Amino acid sequence: MVQGKVFLVGAGPGDPKLITVRGMELIQQADVIVYDRLASPKLLNYTRKGTERIYCGKQADHHSLPQQEINRVIVERALEGKKVVRLKGGDPFMFGRGGEEAEACIAAGLSYEIVPGITSGIAAPAYAGIPVTHRDYSSSVAFVTGHKASGKESEIDWERLSSAVDTLVFYMGVSNLPDIVKRLCQYGRAKETPVALVRWGTCENQETLTGTLETIVEQVQQARFQAPAIIVVGEVVRLREQLAWYEQRLPHVVTA
Repeated sequence: MVQGKVFLVGAGPGDPKLITVRGMELIQQADVIVYDRLASPKLLNYTRKGTERIYCGKQADHHSLPQQEINRVIVERALEGKKVVRLKGGDPFMFGRGGEEAEACIAAGLSYEIVPGITSGIAAPAYAGIPVTHRDYSSSVAFVTGHKASGKESEIDWERLSSAVDTLVFYMGVSNLPDIVKRLCQYGRAKETPVALVRWGTCENQETLTGTLETIVEQVQQARFQAPAIIVVGEVVRLREQLAWYEQRLPHVVTA
């Protein structure tokens, strides 16, 4: 039997038009698509007839398939001689556990290919009119996983982040926002520092909420602002007032 191959494909930040050309080619050629919650379902319209679709979406309180099971599925299908596309929201290697899936392929003796995608940590702020770097405001940016921001398991160097990095971008951090704010202020970030949350960035239902470290937690609670959202902390958030462009095309979008 001819051995198959695994393709770890970044689906981009939400808008299906933002997938790469290579990513679209592989979707059209795949025998099996193993796809995430944050990969646009519209991309599945481009699969061939008979392509097997396997959903493995993850939410904070529910995983349809645990990571070990996802690894097993992609390996098994490839060992059957199939071309397997693992379609992952954003970029496979940016908090997407793509490295673990690549390691599973290596352990099984399978060949694989990485297809980068546009990560939401850059795309969502851009669609909200917030450049994560700017010559006048920010010469450094850090991307941080927010779901490990609290508790004993946190390995984040809060002191360094607070003092040495201009722009902070948190993924998966909405539920831990109070602790993120507390720690940043504890290690020296001014309470007046601008903050933005961008929900469903690049999608038609994109929402943006702005405030400061002093006000944002209460604003999120009052607005019942929920995940998935990217959190941006830094002076670059001030540029939204003049650079916001996408939501001006979407009059139904809620902004604050």
